[in-house]
Amino acid sequence: MATFLFDEIIFGPVKSRRLGVSLGVNLLPTDSKVCSFDCIYCECGWNPKQREKKAELPSRETVSDKLRSKLKAMQTAGELPDVITFAGNGEPTLHPQFAEIIDDTIALRDEFAPDCRIAVLSNSTMIQRESVFQALLKIEDNILKLDSAIEKTVQLLDCPVGRFDLKQTIEQLKRFGNQAIIQTLFVRGEQKQQMVDNTTEEELNAWLEALLAIQPKQVMIYTIARDTPAEGLQKVSVEELNTIADRVKSAGFDVQVSG
Repeated sequence: MATFLFDEIIFGPVKSRRLGVSLGVNLLPTDSKVCSFDCIYCECGWNPKQREKKAELPSRETVSDKLRSKLKAMQTAGELPDVITFAGNGEPTLHPQFAEIIDDTIALRDEFAPDCRIAVLSNSTMIQRESVFQALLKIEDNILKLDSAIEKTVQLLDCPVGRFDLKQTIEQLKRFGNQAIIQTLFVRGEQKQQMVDNTTEEELNAWLEALLAIQPKQVMIYTIARDTPAEGLQKVSVEELNTIADRVKSAGFDVQVSG
């Protein structure tokens, strides 16, 4: 199925299902995906199987200059965003200067758009790196992926690149506590000749148990809305998402649903 890449370092603003008017920041290449997961539902497609040359990431200075220029223009036009969102073509926290770029972004936000939030959409694979952990503590919307609390499902659904320890990741998520927003995509389908479905009772019980351990300030649940690289994936209905949301609320958490 057709997928897409963000072809700019600063993109948008766009209307986000979850965040409002969002100005995007892509810390990855504009011509290929770089990610520590290879999710079967990723709108950016599969990770490249091989590269002719090492992926080139934008420099800290380039990101800062382009963000300054865009925010200044938006301020002049009276059209400032609700949120500056780090997303783009893969996992933003893989950038070696991620922490420094967050500091730059906070300074630019304070200068041009003091009412604007800063969000990072992360797959949680780099939160064991202390500089990444500390940087994420500084922002308003620290959105961290947890698609399943069962190892086999994570392997089928998120397809980690290299070593990934789910138990260790959940322990690290607990360090954030109510400074974290847990984001989960619910989907059904087939992967590697096996059925994957993170809406079963076994899955939901394990996931809710993980939420109780983490104690995030909010939980975001959603399903696929765009084309996916894997074929045959099934969107979970809004009714089912709302039923899951009711269980999250019953567990004591604020929850946001995007159908």
